[in-house]
Amino acid sequence: MGHTVTLAGQGWCFEAEAPATVLEAAERAGIRLPSSCRNGTCRTCICLASSGTVHYKIEWPGLSADEKREGYILPCVAMADTDLTIESPAAGKLPAPRRTDV
Repeated sequence: MGHTVTLAGQGWCFEAEAPATVLEAAERAGIRLPSSCRNGTCRTCICLASSGTVHYKIEWPGLSADEKREGYILPCVAMADTDLTIESPAAGKLPAPRRTDV
């Protein structure tokens, strides 16, 4: 069963279902979240989850205990356990794929 992820500032929504991470689900929906390493260490994708819960593909992602307590997540290694609302001000729409059959 998938969960709805809402980007608070932009109002965009997409479905996320494990084993896809929040980042992978966003990309499939045409939404670009900032990212780099995709393994939970660089923190490029860090964002605030104002509601909902996640679990991680790795034992200890690059977040401090305080950041976790405050609701920060790393979408590159986070999988949605519930519907989520996240804040990622730098999120954007991915360009539409170019047609090559014309």
